[in-house]
Amino acid sequence: MTSIQQRAELQRQIWQIANEVRGSVDGWDFKQYVLGTLFYRFISENFASYIEGGDESVNYAALSDDVITAEIKDDAIKTKGYFIYPSQLFVNIAANANKNDSLNTDLANIFYDIESSASGYPSELDIKGLFADFDTTSNRLGNTVTEKNIRLAAVLKGVAGLGFGKFHENQIDLFGDAYEFLISNYAANAGKSGGEFFTPQNVSKLIAQLAMHKQKTVNKIYDPAAGSGSLLLQAKKHFDAHIIEEGFFGQEINHTTYNLARMNMFLHNINYDKFNIALGNTLLDPHFGDEKPFDAIVSNPPYSVNWIGSDDPTLINDERFAPAGVLAPKSKADFAFVLHALSYLSSKGRAAIVCFPGIFYRGGAEQKIRKYLVDNNYVETVIALAPNLFFGTSIAVNILVLSKHKTDNKIQFIDASTSNYYRKETKNNVLTDRHIEQIMETFDNKDDVPYFALSVEHDLISANAYNLSVSSYVVPEDTREVIDIAKLNAELKNTVVKIDHLRAEINTLIAEIEA
Repeated sequence: MTSIQQRAELQRQIWQIANEVRGSVDGWDFKQYVLGTLFYRFISENFASYIEGGDESVNYAALSDDVITAEIKDDAIKTKGYFIYPSQLFVNIAANANKNDSLNTDLANIFYDIESSASGYPSELDIKGLFADFDTTSNRLGNTVTEKNIRLAAVLKGVAGLGFGKFHENQIDLFGDAYEFLISNYAANAGKSGGEFFTPQNVSKLIAQLAMHKQKTVNKIYDPAAGSGSLLLQAKKHFDAHIIEEGFFGQEINHTTYNLARMNMFLHNINYDKFNIALGNTLLDPHFGDEKPFDAIVSNPPYSVNWIGSDDPTLINDERFAPAGVLAPKSKADFAFVLHALSYLSSKGRAAIVCFPGIFYRGGAEQKIRKYLVDNNYVETVIALAPNLFFGTSIAVNILVLSKHKTDNKIQFIDASTSNYYRKETKNNVLTDRHIEQIMETFDNKDDVPYFALSVEHDLISANAYNLSVSSYVVPEDTREVIDIAKLNAELKNTVVKIDHLRAEINTLIAEIEA
């Protein structure tokens, strides 16, 4: 079985578990139990592998909890960030799940112990609350303890049956892929509520490549609206680990999604000391001010959401927004996220941000912010993508690339919205690797390409009211059929002559019949 076939079979099994086990539980709610169980299995095997240290004579799962000394526990927490006793490992709990009358409370206690093991250690904030959404006592699992246990046991058995192979071989990628597969499928089937926190993998890949383009090393990478962490993880997946020197940073406002992002980091084998995901409102309570600037920033912030804006008079003095001289509209916070990212960007870095198209042509405060960005030469490229690439919305979004190290005052516009730059699939359009290569090649060389890319001087943009819509500069190819009017008129004249001739013949025949 090839790796592609293995991954496809694994995904089929996971989705089957999710659909068969959940019963009357809403699919979007039930994702927490499937994702949480997958995560529980991963950290159990990860931890056991660490303790065993490659010694095949050691089977951590078979040991008694009594043999664990305080020194062993302390050392493990300092390295891994958490501790799991042998009796608490996924493999042991899953093996007896069907016969355990206190399964739901046992799991709740295990999750509490795992999180509590980090208390007082540097990993405490990274571990705290990881299992908060895996509520094993919730009535969503059933009205009785027995019903809850039956459903929990089924999930444990299902995840236990997934063929990830031996932990020290290749299953880290499989765990991560399985997790992202589940998140993406739940997002696709949950409409807007799912699409808000998940950026499709190939779009994420394009954004990561734009932000890290030609940077041999970056100090750290940051996503101010991290969602489930998919954008940050694409940076890890497509670039050597040593390129990102100080790790992955992000902030997320939704508590459930914040937990998903932290789990996602662990599942992609990013240790607690190499990521820092914060919970909170990025615009009003920004974290990592002491960590900035960042050499790479990636983001897919929420489109046109409300924020307090001018109702808080202190915000105009905030170092992130003050330079523009105006705040983003209260009903459209898009440019507030853009200015936040710009403030956190280093002098050698790039930010690649998914944006709602309207912010590039509307007037008022948004026009003034565009003027600030253009006049200060921060806008490197604006890319128009195809419609229906994202879950929960069919709009054709743009990617705004910001840079503080441009060598000219031109802005590049790329129109990747046409059918040449996406593949049609069942529910959504898809950006393929070939499309990404074409976009990146043009982004790199800055060549003008008819109907696709054009670099525009500052003065022309200024004269055009600082309009940054790609369609205002890149002329689409006219694919309509060219009609030769003279030839068409000649054909029509000939047709009329034939019709007149036939009509005369018909009249003659009628006259002969009537005679």
